[in-house]
Order: sequence, then structure tokens, then C-alpha cells
Amino acid sequence: MEVGNWMFFGFITLQLLSTTMATEDGDGDLVDDLNELGVSFPPLEEIPPVHFATENSTVVTSQTGSTALVPCVVNNIGDGMVSWIRRKDYHLLTVGLTTYSSDDRFQAVHLQHSEDWTLQIKYVQTRDAGLYECQVSSHPPTSIFIQLNVVEARAEISGPSEKYLKPGSGLRLQCRVVQSTEPPLYVFWYHNNRMINYDADQGINVTTELPVKISTLTISSAATRHSGNYSCVPSNAQPASAYVHILNGENPAAMQHGGRGLSWLQCSPSSWLLIISMLAVLC
Repeated sequence: MEVGNWMFFGFITLQLLSTTMATEDGDGDLVDDLNELGVSFPPLEEIPPVHFATENSTVVTSQTGSTALVPCVVNNIGDGMVSWIRRKDYHLLTVGLTTYSSDDRFQAVHLQHSEDWTLQIKYVQTRDAGLYECQVSSHPPTSIFIQLNVVEARAEISGPSEKYLKPGSGLRLQCRVVQSTEPPLYVFWYHNNRMINYDADQGINVTTELPVKISTLTISSAATRHSGNYSCVPSNAQPASAYVHILNGENPAAMQHGGRGLSWLQCSPSSWLLIISMLAVLC
């Protein structure tokens, strides 16, 4: 500020002081009205503190192979910067929109003028589970912590893993996807190594309800050709299998011990004598 301006400002200040003193009444009280040169200043606005709209200790569950979204919504961030830190090894993952991890599966997702600073983890693995810190570079820095749980989805076929039927009986296999955070895109059924979802001409019918993660295979009249291993293979979960035996006079107990591998033990006494005599000749 120039010297002339300082002198003018000093003159105005002296004028205000003299005017105030001159308007004091006999009891020492100031008269409320000021002269026309009086100046008032508005109060300074307080800057609201940083506030996390995402609750601290939030738990997020994701399944292996999917994309995990770890939320962090920050209000009144001002000039602050959001950083993501993996707490188990104190590894700095992102600062702002810049990724500092050599693992490019990690990325901060933020739209302009948004208060959302979500951490995105692609192709989640079980080792990604743990505590993540969303930190804002305010003064002092402030943080919240988000727990990421990772589950491995799997398929389950209801009932025993081996099933025994007579020819002409109906077969029904129901497969449910469990520990899944999202429905599969598809569920394929395999008989041995062949996909059979569309084998209606072979008497096989497959119905799948993706929203409830259930797929059902039915055969109205099972034949010996339907024996074998059946696998339920969802797009986003570990498969499950069941073995179906279509009995044609076989003994289920013998089949449980490796088919007919041990059935020769069930011989008549005369057969035993024949076997012993043959062994004696060989010796």
C-alpha cells in the first residue's frame, strides 16, 4: 500500500475515534448511532471440517475373481487429497487418481465433482482380504478403515455324491451356487466330458434360475447310457460333481467298493473248493 493511502486510512481512523468520543453522554455510555463514515466488517466464515459419509469399520464382501469396490465418500474435502493404504503391509496403493502399486488391479475411481473415492480391485484374490485405510490429507490427517472379506463361491449338488437308480426311474440333480456375492452368468452341466445343457433329444432337460443361483437337471426315464459323472459348472464358482449309477442287476454295495472289484468274494462253497484245487495243481 502506498504512503498516501496509509495516511488517508490513519486520518479516517482518527476521525472515527474523535466522533465516538464526542458522542459519549454524561453517564459514560456510547450513543448507538455512528457518523456516516462508520464501517462494519462481516464475520469470517468457518470452514466445515472433513466428514466421512462412509461409516468407519464398514465390511465389504466380494468373491474371488470378481471386482471388489471398497467405498469411501468424503464430504467437505476442500483441497485435501484422498489416499488408500493397505494396512496389513502399510502399502500405499493410490494417491488421488494416481496408482502407486505395481499391481494394476488397484485403482481409485472418482468422478469429477463427486465426493466418492472408491477403491476398485479387479480379479479379487483371497490374499486381498484385510483392512484398508481411506485417508484424507487434512490438518491433521483423518482416516476411516474398511474391512474387505473375500469368499470363494462354489457349487453344491444336493444329496449324496453317488446316486443309484433303476432303469426307467426319474433322475433329478439340483445344483446351488453358495458363498456367492453375485449370480453366475451361466451354469453348464456336463455328463462325463460332454456339455449336455441342450441334449433334449437325449431325454435331458436343464432349467436354470440365475437370480436365485439354482440350476436343475432332470431325466424323466433314466437308461444305462445315462450312467456316469455329472458336473455342475457355474461361470463364477468352483464346480461340483455327482456320480450316477443306473443299476442293471448290479449290487449297489459292490459298486460302492469299486464296482465288481470285490464281488468275487461272494462265492459258493463249491466254487471255493474249485479255486483251492486249481491253486494246488499250480503249486
